[in-house]
Amino acid sequence: MEIGIDSFAAVPANAGNLSGADSVKAMSELLDRMIYADTVGLDVFGIGEHYRREFLDAAPYMILAAAAAKTSRIKLTSAVTVLSAADPVRAFQQYTTLDIISNGRAEMVVGRGSFIESFPLFGYDLNDYDELFTEKLELFLAIREKETITWKGQYRPALHQQSIYPRPVQDPLPVWLGVGGTPASFARAGALGLPLMVAIIGGQTHRFKPLIDLYRKTGEEAGHAPEKLKVGLHSLGYVAADAQKAVDDYYPGYAETFTRIGKERGWPPVTRSHFDAQTDALGALVVGNPEAVAEKIIRHSKALGGISRFSFQMDNAGLSHEQLKEAIRLIGEEVKPRVQAALA
Repeated sequence: MEIGIDSFAAVPANAGNLSGADSVKAMSELLDRMIYADTVGLDVFGIGEHYRREFLDAAPYMILAAAAAKTSRIKLTSAVTVLSAADPVRAFQQYTTLDIISNGRAEMVVGRGSFIESFPLFGYDLNDYDELFTEKLELFLAIREKETITWKGQYRPALHQQSIYPRPVQDPLPVWLGVGGTPASFARAGALGLPLMVAIIGGQTHRFKPLIDLYRKTGEEAGHAPEKLKVGLHSLGYVAADAQKAVDDYYPGYAETFTRIGKERGWPPVTRSHFDAQTDALGALVVGNPEAVAEKIIRHSKALGGISRFSFQMDNAGLSHEQLKEAIRLIGEEVKPRVQAALA
């Protein structure tokens, strides 16, 4: 199993008063963590894509390219590319360029994202939510498959015998489909034979088993080999040397973040009892000491019929650069070896 980190390039909690110097410091620290993740042996580092004041990841391929120039082995991926609001041609060119800079270490997770700011920002109608993604994914995969294509759709000018450059080092460029909890999305990934990245930010992880079974069943019926049908988990988590310290460090920022987002979506405020339920043996939050976290990842993998990748999303809780860097060290030096030894 590959173990990695996903980041949304979060800025300090006082985002309302963010200065240029604050942004420079936050980005510098993020790049330092990415380089450190490579040093301690993590397998992958992903950068999200958002258009909100509290995140600096509106151009994730730029951040990944900066890291590519200073790392040697870690895979660098989007997490996720909001394809609904992107031009598939430009997205392909951006990530194939990243693949060249990194000497074949680029990947993409494509999806629709969990926020909607990109739709009005780029002139799209939210009512076309599913149609936009379906069409743009079709075009993107066509570009990935063939250097010269002819294509016509509803939301982008047609292409007639148009060649798309540059081409990636990897053939094909690895593309995962990022999903939440919609059965149609799981089935679509299976039908296309794309690896599946499941964002699980709440509830009980084992309850996703029927959806992952649907993905695998649909993929096999479409003629895709089982080894192509990989499953990854994007989960909120944090690791500290002491289990109680991990919880005490993580809870305040987690509660603030999800209470704030919850106001936008009609969710109730986060309570400690809700948090504790999410950090128990079956809950989706992966927070604790290295031994407990490794055990939980193994338990999640077994409950879902085996997973190929697990990515921690840690910078949603207002943790310091030093805390995040220490967590990365513990994941690389203690969690990853435990997981790999148990699943060997």
